[in-house]
Amino acid sequence: MSQGVAITGMGIISAIGNNVAENFRSLVEGKKGITTISKINTIHKDVIKVGEIGYTNSQLEHILGLTPDNNYSRTGLIGAIAAKEAVTNAGIKDINAFKTGLISATSVGGMDMTEKYYYDYLEHETHRRYIASHHAGDSTQKIAEQLGIDKSLVTTISTACSSAAKAIMLGARLIKSGQLDRVIVGGSDCMSKFTINGFKTLMILSDTYNTPFDENRKGLNLGEAAAFLVLESDAVVKAENKPVLGYVKGYGNANDAFHQTASSDHGDGATLAMEKALKVAGYTPKDIDYINAHGTATGNNDLSEGRAIIRVFGEEVPDFSSTKAYTGHTLAAAGAIEAVYSILAMQNNVIFPNLNFKTQMKEFNITPQLELKEKELQTVMSNSFGFGGNCSTVIFSKNQ
Repeated sequence: MSQGVAITGMGIISAIGNNVAENFRSLVEGKKGITTISKINTIHKDVIKVGEIGYTNSQLEHILGLTPDNNYSRTGLIGAIAAKEAVTNAGIKDINAFKTGLISATSVGGMDMTEKYYYDYLEHETHRRYIASHHAGDSTQKIAEQLGIDKSLVTTISTACSSAAKAIMLGARLIKSGQLDRVIVGGSDCMSKFTINGFKTLMILSDTYNTPFDENRKGLNLGEAAAFLVLESDAVVKAENKPVLGYVKGYGNANDAFHQTASSDHGDGATLAMEKALKVAGYTPKDIDYINAHGTATGNNDLSEGRAIIRVFGEEVPDFSSTKAYTGHTLAAAGAIEAVYSILAMQNNVIFPNLNFKTQMKEFNITPQLELKEKELQTVMSNSFGFGGNCSTVIFSKNQ
């Protein structure tokens, strides 16, 4: 029997705040978290801007109560903090009282640890345990240990920028099919030299603040962040008389197989993903009040997504904006970061502005929301569109 999918908790840590409340305050105040690099020793530190979390690793370890000899990567540290906030926010006392799973997304994984110990780990026996945190699943396992999940599904999704959106989609499907009662879903990615160098090679990093959907956009700012949602079935919500933040109504995933690192110029995959999400939700385009766009401020992405939005919504494009000018592009975590922002927008009936926009794109006449706007929001679409046409989008609603 198909179940409803309620959102009962959320947690986040990003460049604009260490919890949900701080992130919301920064969003409404237009506070950017984009700065020059301060926590990584890279030759690019004075050339590009990024969105770094304020805490050092030592401070993160202290928050989690870890001993100095722990082998948590930064991805695992920030992921655990965001996931624990989500569980607390959901009022969960016994994590294993119901069939509970964890689906965490990452692309960087423990790369920061590998970079630190790679060159001499063969000569130092003690270094090998730090290298063991390299693989993507290690951060997920660390988060599960911090949450105390020990009897159910724990898994990792790594499909570039759409990863966390797919974690939400998989979690919702597991609840709807009755396989799990509760799923903590989201993603975590830290800053690393590997990603900085990789995106620099692709020539899509900006040396200034990113400008989503602007004609003169120069590229993206990388960001590090983690965010998680608690999804629960109708039965759990009823049994515990829980307040609900919203519902996961629809989701769509498509791969247009256009290019290894670019989306179709016409937004083929993005169009399919949005159409699928609407179909799953049983909605029409007119039912969407706001779109939290992927909007990376790269030449290809903004053109592709903009054209896809027009293909899906026609002459009646709803208000839309990208929040990546606040946080930077948080890679695999982006879908979860923007899911939290979408729910905050819906809860508070406000649309966050598309910062830094100055010049209309010449290819179409739709313009993102440029100022903080109060508006009654019932239904919000959140887009995540990744490398190779890996497209995913999720619809949230106040109504079941």
